[in-house]
Amino acid sequence: MAWFQPALRRTTYVGSMSTDSASSPSRKEKREARAAKAAAELEALRKKQARKSIITVVAVVAVIAVIVGGLVWFSLNRSGGDEITAAKAGSSEHGLVIGPDDAPRKVVIYEDFLCPVCGDFEAASGEDLAELAAEGKVQVDYRPFILLDRFGPYSELATSSFAVVQEEAGSQVAKKFHDLLFENQPSETGPYPEAADLVDLAVEAGAEESAVKDRIENLDGKAWADAATAAATADGVQGTPTILLDGEQFLEGNTMEEIAANLVEQIS
Repeated sequence: MAWFQPALRRTTYVGSMSTDSASSPSRKEKREARAAKAAAELEALRKKQARKSIITVVAVVAVIAVIVGGLVWFSLNRSGGDEITAAKAGSSEHGLVIGPDDAPRKVVIYEDFLCPVCGDFEAASGEDLAELAAEGKVQVDYRPFILLDRFGPYSELATSSFAVVQEEAGSQVAKKFHDLLFENQPSETGPYPEAADLVDLAVEAGAEESAVKDRIENLDGKAWADAATAAATADGVQGTPTILLDGEQFLEGNTMEEIAANLVEQIS
């Protein structure tokens, strides 16, 4: 029995080694696994870098578009400054007036609800101009019209909707609607809000849905919008925003923030 026991242990030990060797991956298999993992990681990194490159290109294009848009605005407005008719605040049938008639300063703002530079100017000046108008220091005449219809139907829709709201709900609600249109301004290239979206904004501003819904959806304000556009063209307006202070075009500043700040300072 003593002679057979070591042999039995040896046989069991060898058998165990053989089983482990068969179940463990060979060096070749390990190399192949490492190579496959490295290839997968490399492909994932390549895709990640590609996504970053696409995002970077899109961002650069967007910045260029903003810069070009700003340059176009300055070119159009500054080159045509001497041709703008001396528009008197409150004298047009195609505007929204805030502030008293006897205010010592008069401001006229030609604008397009799709114009991003108009949006910048409104964001920088709207609250201050409203406060100054309430204090009786200025009368502001907002004159929206259709300029950027080459981008799509939104400019016409927004201006037409503004006319409907002003007619149906009055100037106070129309001013709130005006402000909401800029606060919810879409990109020039879309996607654009639908008529139903503008109905919602009109209701948020204080209009009765039953009074404006069908009229907004049917573009009932288009005749007003077309007339406002014709009037702005006749006044020599070539770009938006075009800002007049006491009948003279106001261009003091190199950005909308600077122009708005300088305008408010002069009125104050």
